Amino acid sequence: MFSEAYMVNAFIAGTVVALISALVGTFVVARSYNFLTHSLSEIAFAGAALGFWLGFAPLLGMVVLTAASALAIGSLENAKVKSDNVTSAISALAIGLGILFLALGHSSSSSATGILFGSVLGISTADLQLLFAMAAIVAAVLFFLYRPLSLLAFDEAGLLLSSKKKGLLRVAFLLIMALSVAISSQLVGSLLVFVLVTLPAASARAFQKSIAGLIGLAVFFALFGTWVGLALAYLTNLPTSVFIALIEVAIYLLSLLLAKLD
Repeated sequence: MFSEAYMVNAFIAGTVVALISALVGTFVVARSYNFLTHSLSEIAFAGAALGFWLGFAPLLGMVVLTAASALAIGSLENAKVKSDNVTSAISALAIGLGILFLALGHSSSSSATGILFGSVLGISTADLQLLFAMAAIVAAVLFFLYRPLSLLAFDEAGLLLSSKKKGLLRVAFLLIMALSVAISSQLVGSLLVFVLVTLPAASARAFQKSIAGLIGLAVFFALFGTWVGLALAYLTNLPTSVFIALIEVAIYLLSLLLAKLD
């Protein structure tokens, strides 16, 4: 399996994606941003389709649209408008625009399938470099803002900052959340982003209470699902995202069962 260059690239990319998804996902689940994650994944579809139409890297299109949308939706957190309703409207618009961009760009059905369900087995060296750059940005922000982001996610009342600084911190979190969604789309596609961003962290909550414990177990679940999923995809010649989704859902259901038994 590892004698094939494309599988080596796939495992490298999958490992990076799983790590970033689990790290950010721990904070996403703690802040109950699961629905926003799902919406951003649909917006990522439109961004990738825009990239195909205009002739630039689909991943860059994902980053631009998800980042802009995350900030726009996040600005409504304290507004009187029901942010979930606005999020739903933006998601519906994004899906429509994504279909339009694909049609305008005369993209093939394989391009659309790659956006929706991921195409990690066909990832190129240039794609890997862009992926590493984005992952490094997310990792750096998490490293330098780990403590305030932890308080923002798990104990916002204890975050002794002015409202302006809290607002800036939320902006930073929304941006790395958008980046993680775009990164995860490379592995499982825009339709199944929540599989890696939310499920490993949600599963970990049944077994761990400390932040470090949650992150560690979420990373383990994400890596396990990714590595086994890639191996099964190679052996069966079926889409990687199918196996990753089945594994992560199985882990989540098992965690719910064990939590009820305790």
